[in-house]
Amino acid sequence: MMIGVVAVSHSSRLAEAASELALQMVPGDAVPLRLAAGAGMDADGAAVLGTDALLVAGAIDDLAAECDGVLVLMDLGSAVMSAELALELRTSDVPVRLVPAPFVEGLLAAMVSASGGADLDTVAGEAASALEAKAAQLGGDTAAMPGIPETATEPPADAAPEVVRTVRVRNALGIHARPAALIADAARGARVRLRRLPAGPEASAGSLSRLLTLGVRGGDEVQLRAAGDDAEAAVARIAALFEEGFGEQLVATPEAPDARQDTAPAASIDGADAGDAGAYARADPRVPAGAVLRGRGVSPGVAVGPVVRLATPVGEPPAGGTVPAADRESEAARIAPASSAVAKRLADRAEAAHGETRAILDATRMLASDPDLMSEAAERVRSQGVTAARAVWEVASEQAAALETIGGRTGERAADIRDVRDRIVAELLGVAAGGIPQRDDAFVLVAADLSPADTAALAHSRCAALVTEQGGPTSHAAIIARALGLPAVVAVPGALGIPDGATILVDGESGEVGVEPSADAIAEARAAAEPPPFRPPGRLVDGTPVPLLANVGGAEDAAVAADAGAEGVGLFRTEFCFLGRAAAPDVGEQIAAYRPVLAAFAGRRVVVRTLDAGADKPLPFVAAGHEENPALGVRGVRVGLRQPALLHDQLRALAAAAESEGAQVEVMAPMIATVDEASRFAEAARAAGLPRVGVMIETPAAALMAEELFQVVDFASIGTNDLAQYTMAADRMHPALGELNDPWQPAVLRLIAAVGSAGQAVGAPVGVCGEAAGDPRLAPVLVGLGVTSLSMTPRALGRVSLALGALSVDDCVRAADAAVAAGTAEEARAVASDALG
Repeated sequence: MMIGVVAVSHSSRLAEAASELALQMVPGDAVPLRLAAGAGMDADGAAVLGTDALLVAGAIDDLAAECDGVLVLMDLGSAVMSAELALELRTSDVPVRLVPAPFVEGLLAAMVSASGGADLDTVAGEAASALEAKAAQLGGDTAAMPGIPETATEPPADAAPEVVRTVRVRNALGIHARPAALIADAARGARVRLRRLPAGPEASAGSLSRLLTLGVRGGDEVQLRAAGDDAEAAVARIAALFEEGFGEQLVATPEAPDARQDTAPAASIDGADAGDAGAYARADPRVPAGAVLRGRGVSPGVAVGPVVRLATPVGEPPAGGTVPAADRESEAARIAPASSAVAKRLADRAEAAHGETRAILDATRMLASDPDLMSEAAERVRSQGVTAARAVWEVASEQAAALETIGGRTGERAADIRDVRDRIVAELLGVAAGGIPQRDDAFVLVAADLSPADTAALAHSRCAALVTEQGGPTSHAAIIARALGLPAVVAVPGALGIPDGATILVDGESGEVGVEPSADAIAEARAAAEPPPFRPPGRLVDGTPVPLLANVGGAEDAAVAADAGAEGVGLFRTEFCFLGRAAAPDVGEQIAAYRPVLAAFAGRRVVVRTLDAGADKPLPFVAAGHEENPALGVRGVRVGLRQPALLHDQLRALAAAAESEGAQVEVMAPMIATVDEASRFAEAARAAGLPRVGVMIETPAAALMAEELFQVVDFASIGTNDLAQYTMAADRMHPALGELNDPWQPAVLRLIAAVGSAGQAVGAPVGVCGEAAGDPRLAPVLVGLGVTSLSMTPRALGRVSLALGALSVDDCVRAADAAVAAGTAEEARAVASDALG
């Protein structure tokens, strides 16, 4: 039996989001699903809300050929009328049921039921009863709700003997939608029932909505009962799901007391073999004096100081205790002011910051103001009588765990949600929120990882350096540490085993962390790390010019870069004037924002990157709809070409600001993948009065098409961060993939070489504006690959200038040839170093 589903909604974005949730609950393409949503696009390309009966009829007819029946779910109002009219307009005679089910919950329940081979009436009944789980949790009357009757609790008299097994729930959230869908799929073909022990309700394993009414949570015991030919195998499949925790975060249980134990690899410690390192990381976590731990240096510089840890965050509020019914409304009302107070403090920190630090804090502030979190927590106080602090803790923890289940970039926001949770709970309890300690003496902060808010707070502390066990070169902690000029090393296995108060030496360039170093070691490291002043211009020893430019994200950054001697700006990030807004800034606002940056470099080159929205920089007025993987979605130039008015306004503003301040403004488009995109962007920029046009090389496609791109644009700038991410298929925000996101990877170097060669063939400039440009060891290799300018954080200008000033073109080419011929990133580093002596 194959049942298809049609989802009818006024909003295409709502339909896509609901279908994404539902499709995560069923295996592969087990259930045919069609969306009939929205009423097309207006003249500006914006989605129009509404429904279309012809679209619904077409979706039904499309499913008729492969399905035995079609279920239609609708959101509200005219969607119902459109669905009814569609029954008259359709050309097929497949059985169709219109169901008065809740749109999101009904769609999810219907998909799971249909994937199990249920008939049309059963699927319709499951959809109609989909609100029972929510009503049960909120204390509603489920008996009056439409749905399907529960099947008999006892098996038929002639049934085979039952298989009975008791399992423990090992995942923190218990049986929510995703585990329920997995259970329903595993039970396919068998009569399996679940009961929450010791005396909880019982439900059929094939009914997602009934499973959700069980109220099963982490640590509960559940009885499995099954009958039929496949009973034993079905119970074994379901028991295995419970044992694995449904692939989610585990809680400690009597059977698995160490379920949450950190299983990070042991530290790499100089002077100790692998067995000793394992002992330090597990049996004896204390790292001894004289040991040297190695991680990933993400912010250059050297610092020495005593180890200090984050102040202990607020603990979990007790679960016991009930707020009297008469006091629940006033208790619930405390949540919104606490949220506002936390958001206000985060906003104040964002206002005092700039560049990427400000953008990250703005995003965290928005989490603290999340209306869904607040309203759900308040409702939990009213319905369950828990305290405000407990309600916020529970709701935020559930949200964080759900994000971790999704994984990827979305999963990384779980840490931010927990940070916001702790701050709001602390506000409600009237206690300190933990975070960066306030001390009179300089110290080195050692932590598992840092939230954005805590990292930004380092600017107002005596912290001299940062060491974390987790994170990567593009984590929030790494980005903000670089912005603050703090030496930082991340991904250091065993860092938490360094004793409190121990003196450590942090080298943010080599990635080494020395415990209780000698005086000679400290003096030597400090001498080697002292950044030399930059005296422009940048050039090689043979006189070959290599302009050294700065990356800036606003007026304050530009002033710092000009003071540091930067010869111009190689990357002006313009997102700063778009973030934190409900609508895009108009042309006048943008001109006012751009002029101070251009004024700092009047008469000099300023390369402006147009708006790079999308992926990890979502904007409310840049609506790309739901994207399974935003990093591969509508971002960068794809936004501007789909919303030409947004791009046109920015180009006009840049042209006007350039004319006012006299800077040599050049514009480049981010996320270019095709020659057509580059050509369309170049045409728009030149029409706006900006004659010098370039592209960002961030995708392998752009690097491989560099020769053709130089036929339509004047220059290229390589963004090594994204180029490495897309070349190596490794999310640059993923803490476990830092080794892949390395510009020394030979594959990345070869793509850079292709762009450099294409630029040399036509005499076009090729810059690098990613993190690689500021690495004094890699800069000569980049020059040898054909790069003509380097743009970096102003603090790196002196080091890079010193490295290049001792080399000739031949030296750089020799090192580049050796690096691109290497087989690994480590080998590329080694052979390039050897080639340079």
